[in-house]
Amino acid sequence: MAFAAINSSGKHIPAIEEAFATEPSLKKRVYDAIGSTPQHTPLFEDLARYTSVLLARTAKTASLPLVPPPSEGPALKKRKIQNGVAEAPAQAPIDVKGDAPVQFYVQDVSFAIPQRKKLTLEVTAGFSYLRARNQTTKEIEFGIPMDRIRHALCLPVPEKTQKQFNFCIIPEYADGVTPPPQGITTFEPMVFMIPDGPAKAAFDGSGQQTGNEAGESAEALIRKILNQNLTTTSVVRPDERQFVSAMSEAHRKTEKAYHVKAFRGSKEGYLFLLSTGILFAFKKPLVFFSFDTIESVSYTSVLQRTFNLNVLARPSGGSEEETQEFEFSMIDQADFDGIDAYIKRHGLQDASLAEARRAKKYNVNGSNKTEDGAPGADGTEQEESELQKAQQELEDLEDEDEEDYDPGSDDGSDGSGSSSEEDSDDDDEDEDAEADSDGDGNLVENELGSEAEDVGDQKE
Repeated sequence: MAFAAINSSGKHIPAIEEAFATEPSLKKRVYDAIGSTPQHTPLFEDLARYTSVLLARTAKTASLPLVPPPSEGPALKKRKIQNGVAEAPAQAPIDVKGDAPVQFYVQDVSFAIPQRKKLTLEVTAGFSYLRARNQTTKEIEFGIPMDRIRHALCLPVPEKTQKQFNFCIIPEYADGVTPPPQGITTFEPMVFMIPDGPAKAAFDGSGQQTGNEAGESAEALIRKILNQNLTTTSVVRPDERQFVSAMSEAHRKTEKAYHVKAFRGSKEGYLFLLSTGILFAFKKPLVFFSFDTIESVSYTSVLQRTFNLNVLARPSGGSEEETQEFEFSMIDQADFDGIDAYIKRHGLQDASLAEARRAKKYNVNGSNKTEDGAPGADGTEQEESELQKAQQELEDLEDEDEEDYDPGSDDGSDGSGSSSEEDSDDDDEDEDAEADSDGDGNLVENELGSEAEDVGDQKE
């Protein structure tokens, strides 16, 4: 009970303060236990010192440089290819400043990428890192240096009964469009969810709860902390001046929706049309098309109720040979006008009528030729469509058959027997016509033959 009096006066045990600096709730439980059983104070101090040793050992291990595997070891697995771009490998255990002082942290944050689990979100001071700490082992699971973050997005989570926000943190070379150069260390994107409401478990580096003095929401607080530490960008939110869906939120009818449901292959996701580009989320792999990587946008398979959106993208700083097309299908026709207005507003070239998608034309009347029949000044002729070309070839083939036909060339070896008899009858008729031209005498002689001679002998 004497210790409880000391503790209530504001004095704390240094070993416990150091060991549980980032765990105020656990630290309070330790002090409560000591207040109830002061005789166990030495035991709690020993446990606290041992915890500090483990934390220091973990921090030292995390800061060690990477050692390449020996050459005689097994070959590394090939990276999977997605739409011609190699997927980023699993993030290596890089230095995420495990020993850096913590400027801000939030407990029990639900992460979806790169791991699906609850972790403590931390922002370190100085050369800032955004990182996630395991709440049980206290180890750093993954992290990204603030100066390597290229896009930070705060988006409402679609189709949820309770309002929530997803923060999408996209590092350099992790947008799904631009592959990393050889030998460059890459970081995986982060996606974590924050519920709408006040920050109930956000603390500054001293362990003091922050953000509640003005009723500040957790989402707004995290945006403020990120903007204070980001060096190459700032947090982007949806804006109805950019795009808003024609349909309201499915479970919150009074709220506007800023997403469009779409499929990429068999994967269902959401398209967000933002002031800095187009995002397809929230499942791996994320794809973010910043405006400098979009070559053109086109519409295909436009039906009564749905259409497809095709984005032709080129890696940042890449050549035309490196372009690849991403197709997003089954988009509701109700959002066509909004998407089309967004594309025109940002000058994204509409390639729906690009040369590769046009039907070929057939120069039937030679309209591209000059009066003397020579090709036009551009030296080109209009191309044929496949259907017209096939029809013209069929007509040419029929004309050739008619030109080659010669009625007198039949030799009787082809066709049926009746046709041969008809040919014989025609020959007989020709012979009869010749006989008529020789006169009547010859006609009687030709007709009667030897009988005519017998009649003549009898008269004599």
